[in-house]
Amino acid sequence: MPDVTTLCADRLCELRATLREHPYVVDALLALCAFAVVLVGSATEPHGTDGRPHFGERELTAQTVALAALGCGALVLRRRTPLPVLCVTTAITVVGLLLDPRTGAPSDSRAPLVLAAVIALYTVSNRTDRATSWRVGAVTVAVLTTAGMLFGARPWYAQENLGIFAWTALAAAVGEAVRHRRAFFDAMRERAERAERTREEEARRRVAEERMRIARELHDVVAHHIALVNVQAGVASHVMDKRPDQAKQALAHVREASRHALDELQATVGLLRQSGDPAAPTEPAPGLGVLDDLVDGFVRAGLRVEVEATVPEGPLPSALDLTAYRVVQEALTNVQKHVGTGAHATVRIAGDRHELRVSVEDDGAGETDPAADTGGGHGLAGMRERAAALNGRCEAGPLPGGGFRVHVTLPVRAAAETPEKETSA
Repeated sequence: MPDVTTLCADRLCELRATLREHPYVVDALLALCAFAVVLVGSATEPHGTDGRPHFGERELTAQTVALAALGCGALVLRRRTPLPVLCVTTAITVVGLLLDPRTGAPSDSRAPLVLAAVIALYTVSNRTDRATSWRVGAVTVAVLTTAGMLFGARPWYAQENLGIFAWTALAAAVGEAVRHRRAFFDAMRERAERAERTREEEARRRVAEERMRIARELHDVVAHHIALVNVQAGVASHVMDKRPDQAKQALAHVREASRHALDELQATVGLLRQSGDPAAPTEPAPGLGVLDDLVDGFVRAGLRVEVEATVPEGPLPSALDLTAYRVVQEALTNVQKHVGTGAHATVRIAGDRHELRVSVEDDGAGETDPAADTGGGHGLAGMRERAAALNGRCEAGPLPGGGFRVHVTLPVRAAAETPEKETSA
């Protein structure tokens, strides 16, 4: 059996949702309840002989019923036009106190008419700004209290007149408090939603940056090794019949390049593993320390590469080391793809404690295999993105006498401040 408390709470939530969807029905029910309370209060004698109130001892005139119907009926429109409704209910209450048919008798029987004005004043305080609430509330309390003391029960300090003052002031204060509380929760909700949107945008930005970084790594690895494999496979195919020994050597180079490509792909894809997956490879990211191995691969593929390196003393920041290595790798890969075997390339690396400069030039005099050139890629864009990530700059363009030059300048300080996770490959 379901819990009775839970069932009642669910029914109450459904009822509140239904009433929230039909506000004018709620106001109509409120008007009917207020009308009934005003009639009961007008017909009740609060000061009986035994000290208790007695219902029905006062005459309920048609004029009182009409005023009560007009005042309470105006409450149906309290949400749409709160200020006009407050003016109408206040005027009806004052008129009721002035036009009491019992000449010379106190008008305490008309005091319950103030209930409609109390509800209207609460609505104004609840639905307007603070300045309007205070001004309108002060005027309404003053008008109704003065009317009660002048034309209501006697003496002027009778409990009916003090009740008018208390109820109207309480309505203004409660309406202001409820409005302030609602504004506070609305502000809290807005801040929470804004914080959630900010977190989602930050997460999307980080994901996009990580995808771009991994894409650069994959491009560098695949483009370099596949270019070498393509060249060596072409050599093997060309000399297979006449010089099988050279073809066998070329195929060995193909095997070695493909093995290196698989190792680097495994290291890069290992970054995508989840926390519960096996541990990712722990081999350090490549850098200028293995530049000779990189150059040897291109030399075996038919390029003539000259290296002039003057690296600053001491270990380089990992981000700087990796970026310089990838720039040389991508630049020589472009020479291999677009210039061809037999080309002469010069790699110059120099720097000091402030910046590192990497330059790769070729003479453009190579034998290009049309099948090896796959068209424009993302190599230059990747080098520019890597340099920009370290606040550096990348310049690339043809040389006046032929050939092509890539020059990258990387500040050492910016690389030292780059988080380690941004440079791991």
